[in-house]
Amino acid sequence: MTSPVGERFSEFFDKWICQLDGYLQQLVRVSREGLSESEHQTLVSKLTAHYKEYYTVKWAAAHEDVLVFYCPVWLSKLENACSWLTGWKPSMIFGVVESMRRKSVAELTEEQVRKIEQLRVKIKLEEEKVDREMERQQVAIADRKVVELVRTARRIRNEELVVVVVVGNHQVEGLVEVALKGVLAGLERVMKAADCVRLKALKGVLDVLNPSQSLDFLAGICMLQIQIRKWGQNRDNQKGSNPIILGELHNNVIF
Repeated sequence: MTSPVGERFSEFFDKWICQLDGYLQQLVRVSREGLSESEHQTLVSKLTAHYKEYYTVKWAAAHEDVLVFYCPVWLSKLENACSWLTGWKPSMIFGVVESMRRKSVAELTEEQVRKIEQLRVKIKLEEEKVDREMERQQVAIADRKVVELVRTARRIRNEELVVVVVVGNHQVEGLVEVALKGVLAGLERVMKAADCVRLKALKGVLDVLNPSQSLDFLAGICMLQIQIRKWGQNRDNQKGSNPIILGELHNNVIF
């Protein structure tokens, strides 16, 4: 059953994706019309603000119920399969940049290529750091104190304790609540850390590219996100459809 937080965010996400699709149409149109650099930069700023709005709303909702973001009902199964800690993998954007280069959409200078590579290495290290933190949170579930708490709760349910069961239940429920709050706070920290790496990767690439290149890059990011969503929704609605090879997704993005 969907929680109130999940329902609200589902509604927000559907509207946000529709707006993203609208921005994509603008990106394609502006790229074809060859407008001025300042007009390119204006559209880039609007789109980055759109992404910031997403994370602002996401973090506020996650503070109420972080678990809905680890099993999001608003995403298709394909989108969930491609997800990394409640969102897209930051390293993915370097595949988009490389695709731009292969298709001769953007001519990058040697200096730009060097900076992009340095950023890629830095982001990879930060991804690994977040992965280790998530692993630490998962291992903490089996902490000795938590295991003892589980055993105590089970004994109380079986009325094996000498203490009054009702009193024991209240005590254990309080301890369980404290333990769960710690787990949820840890998951929220991991989610925000992963989102910060995503934003850092996105901003890092945009800082290297010029306004025209940024338009092509953002068009590729938007197109990939929207197309994966459409493919995923189609698969969820059509049983027995042919499988999509995830490794070919980047190659199918048309700039």
